[in-house]
Amino acid sequence: MGKNDDLQRKLEEGYSRFSKGQKKLADFIRNDYDKAAFLTAARMGEEVGVSESTVVRFAMALGYDGYPGFQKALGELVRMKLNSIQRMEVTYGRISQGEILATVLQSDIDKIKMTLGAMDHEIFELAVETILAARKVYVIGIRSCAPLASFLAFYLNPICENVILVNTNSSSEIFEQLIRVDERDVIIGISFPRYSMRTLKALEFCSNRKAKVITLTDSIHSPMTLYSSCNLIARSDMASIVDSLVAPLSVINALVVALCMKKQDEVIKTLETLEDIWDEYQVYSKDELNMLGDKVELSKPLEIGEETDE
Repeated sequence: MGKNDDLQRKLEEGYSRFSKGQKKLADFIRNDYDKAAFLTAARMGEEVGVSESTVVRFAMALGYDGYPGFQKALGELVRMKLNSIQRMEVTYGRISQGEILATVLQSDIDKIKMTLGAMDHEIFELAVETILAARKVYVIGIRSCAPLASFLAFYLNPICENVILVNTNSSSEIFEQLIRVDERDVIIGISFPRYSMRTLKALEFCSNRKAKVITLTDSIHSPMTLYSSCNLIARSDMASIVDSLVAPLSVINALVVALCMKKQDEVIKTLETLEDIWDEYQVYSKDELNMLGDKVELSKPLEIGEETDE
């Protein structure tokens, strides 16, 4: 289902041709999409006053293989339209407080499983090779995706020679940092609903300058894929006040491990050098805690006259 062929557009364009019963269904979906997405075909028929078979035929008339495909499209519509509080009420309204931990963690587990099952391994390998071949690696993620971008850039730094985490405080700053991007570079854009226009514009800018574009997003229908031929898809559609970013983080972990395996010798050498530097400059001398039996002690005892941070 393409960007211009979504459920809303199908309902709008086909409305004049719909039968009386189909128009009732279309009106119900437009007005109560949040409710419609969670109904069986039979229940939707009851709500509208048509038969179950009319609902199924309506789904097929819209171009879906059957009601499950239609219901999935409804779910996508809900995910995009409802605000965070409404989505949380719809999803978790009937769950008791004691079930929240198990429900949320199980939902995250399911997202990882779905991500694994749908991941295109050739695209994943293409992303790895593209990053390895790049002169510079730019990473951008805004709002809730900013921690993912920061995490990825942090672990890319000992692997790749030139990693730039794009500062996203303002649009002007973004383009100032990208001004020298060219065909030798790659930008990794991370964006999940609600999608960031600033991230999209950054990807467009880099694409226009012939840089490689890799996206980490939730769907091939995401606007982030407009400028990318290498799309890493991770499920993040847990309806809640917070979007689940567990599956995207797992994909990032896999990407980092794959890159490390490709450049084992260089990474080991870099980490050994860092360890020497840390020791020389006592970077962690007052910051690392070790367990000695049942006691916790600093990794290096403080010398006489040294002060603690307290």
